Amino acid sequence: MNRDYITVTQLTKYIKYRIDNDTNLQEVYLKGEISNFKAHTRGHFYFTIKDENSRINAVMFASSARNVKFMPEDGMKVLVTGRISVYEATGGYQIYVSEMQEDGVGNLYVAFEQLKKKLMQEGLFATEHKKRIPRIPKRVGVVTAPTGAAIRDIISTIQRRFPLTEIYLFPCLVQGEQAKEDIVRQIKRAENYDLDVLIIGRGGGSIEDLWAFNEEMVARAIYDCPIPTISAVGHEIDFTIADFVSDLRAPTPTGAAEIAVPNKSDVINYLKQLTIRLKKAMEAILERKKKKLAQFKEHYILKNPLDLYAAKIQKLDYLTDQLIRDYRNIIEKKKNQLNILKRRPLFEDPSLILNKKKQKYTYLLGKLDALSPLKTLERGYSILKKEEKAITSIKDLNKDDLITIQMKDGSKEAIVQ
Repeated sequence: MNRDYITVTQLTKYIKYRIDNDTNLQEVYLKGEISNFKAHTRGHFYFTIKDENSRINAVMFASSARNVKFMPEDGMKVLVTGRISVYEATGGYQIYVSEMQEDGVGNLYVAFEQLKKKLMQEGLFATEHKKRIPRIPKRVGVVTAPTGAAIRDIISTIQRRFPLTEIYLFPCLVQGEQAKEDIVRQIKRAENYDLDVLIIGRGGGSIEDLWAFNEEMVARAIYDCPIPTISAVGHEIDFTIADFVSDLRAPTPTGAAEIAVPNKSDVINYLKQLTIRLKKAMEAILERKKKKLAQFKEHYILKNPLDLYAAKIQKLDYLTDQLIRDYRNIIEKKKNQLNILKRRPLFEDPSLILNKKKQKYTYLLGKLDALSPLKTLERGYSILKKEEKAITSIKDLNKDDLITIQMKDGSKEAIVQ
């Protein structure tokens, strides 16, 4: 019996061909639980989708994975859309996922909670990083859409409450795929305008409409902004990541304007209070100064000013007398020293001392002459030298030594025999 054997590769290719051309497997909707999840460094997701009885391997390439708003985790219930095909290297069938969302909770909500947890752990929400909103700002910037109720409410509220404030609008997109980059760009631009406060926000809408203010790059731009920031996104019940990272959250755009600037009537009342307090403080200072002046007037020195000089004059007299006494004592001491010097023989007859010095000089000169080697040579003696050193002992001479004989009228060399 003839049998046509085929290779494993041929079989796998045939199965792959049949599956790839099955219209029922070109777009499959699956729900299940994620396990063995792995995020590749190149951005691809590899995982398994399982239920109580079966499982299937799943691949989600980076081009699709970047659109997922949350980070998948093991145990997470998901809804996926994809196609079924065969991975020829292993011969196993798997699903190539093109879309994925959280089952039940909602894709955007999961992404919101994950980013909120991440930024909180990094300290971007910490109170110690919050900047104080100035009480009376001169310049207020607004990052929002150039049209719509939000910007109208902010401008009208600021002008009504404190018209001296200058308003700078930094128009941007507030929803859609490009909104996050536009918001960040306008925040960076606002940093160059010497602003006192920056309002960032938009009017109300669905979570999808507000999502640009939940993006990580927007949150980090707000955190890095050196200007005190007020978030004003949506309605009072709406919370975004921008609300947590801003220096202050306002429930609405109108509320942000009310927080950013004071009410002019409140400022006027405050100035009136300061005026009253200043007046009372000045009166208190004047009263204290008056009391102190009255005390000075009652001081005995002011009543008898000559008493102050009397004590000084008395002290001056005392010091003058003491100076005269010290001066006289010094003069008397010097006189006594001079009298003692005058009684010395030098002052009585200087010639006596001079004669004594001459006699001592003559005596020492004679003694020095008697000890002179030249006198010894005149008496017939001679000096023997060897190598310029005087010979004092016969032991210092050896046969054939060259010596010098010094006499009174010259010297001669000789050899010892």
